[in-house]
Amino acid sequence: MLETMRRHGITLAIFAAITTGLTAVVNSLTKSTIAEQAALQHKSLLDQVIPPVLYDNDIQNECYLVNADALGNNLPHRLYLARKNGQPVAAALESTAPDGYSGAIQLLVGADFSGKVLGVRVTEHHETPGLGDKIETRISDWINVFSGKTITSNHDRHWAVKKDGGEFDQFTGATITPRAVVNSVKRTALYLQTLPEHLSSLESCGEKS
Repeated sequence: MLETMRRHGITLAIFAAITTGLTAVVNSLTKSTIAEQAALQHKSLLDQVIPPVLYDNDIQNECYLVNADALGNNLPHRLYLARKNGQPVAAALESTAPDGYSGAIQLLVGADFSGKVLGVRVTEHHETPGLGDKIETRISDWINVFSGKTITSNHDRHWAVKKDGGEFDQFTGATITPRAVVNSVKRTALYLQTLPEHLSSLESCGEKS
């Protein structure tokens, strides 16, 4: 009996060692491929909010961390700076709409420094399927309405949903979600207008421990 248990134990140990080894090998072989695919997907997302024709730098590697109340919370938000011939021309900035119907909505907002929004994408949300999820591009093209819009000041009345007197459509049966997104994009674009004077003091993403 003890000898049988010993043999089974040895067999299980060998099997576990082989499985662990194979897992390590597979992870080693696929790690770089996974990282490359993630980088490509991230670059594609950036190019959706800042058209590639507008910049010529490696935007992914010009990443900075920003803390500002305008971005929805006091956590660090990543900012990707776009340059043309060495000059800053625009930025893609992570932002949070804290007042979504089902919680915070995470956004990536691209804009130049004169208040023109170049593109917006939702990167994470928990809004109600069939109602608030129309902020996703796979559900509708509503989010594309921001592209090319300009915000002039915090008192610009155009920057609101139509129910509040603005120009942006709300969703049937769901006003809270689009209102939260519109307000967040507005705050982010206004913040980016102030960015050029603070560029020299920004903390690089690579400097964060």
